[in-house]
Amino acid sequence: MDYDDTRKIINDIIVDLFKNILMIEETSLKSRGIKDLSLTEVHAIEAVGNNGGKRMSKLASDLGISLGTLTSTMDKLEKKNYAQRIRSEKDKRVVIARLTNKGELVYKIHRNFHDEMIENLMIDLKLKEDKDLIHILKNINKFLLKEYGGNNVY
Repeated sequence: MDYDDTRKIINDIIVDLFKNILMIEETSLKSRGIKDLSLTEVHAIEAVGNNGGKRMSKLASDLGISLGTLTSTMDKLEKKNYAQRIRSEKDKRVVIARLTNKGELVYKIHRNFHDEMIENLMIDLKLKEDKDLIHILKNINKFLLKEYGGNNVY
């Protein structure tokens, strides 16, 4: 196999992987009753987390989006009663995003989806393959962050 063939195969695998993960995630969430949220909104809920809230500026940074884009997403989440924004008692300039009970439920369902997906993947891998996969994925992520920017989560 020559360089161009290898390059094409790697590209096709990465494109298919991202497409499949997003499609599977969307299908899984819908089958679990989450039909009125986009994946962007679900990922915003995940970033807010269930730890009592997060500053809007930190949330935008964590998601790698502008504060304006986050505000638009939070407007939708508030309208659907998944999240709320409150001003800090200590500093009225600070806005905290929090999940409602409905948002907390989506957070748990989404975490469950990821846990199940990884658990099912690991069932089929041998111990050495687990370590190899972790090594390869870290290298790919490191390269992408270096070349294109973004946030490192590990």
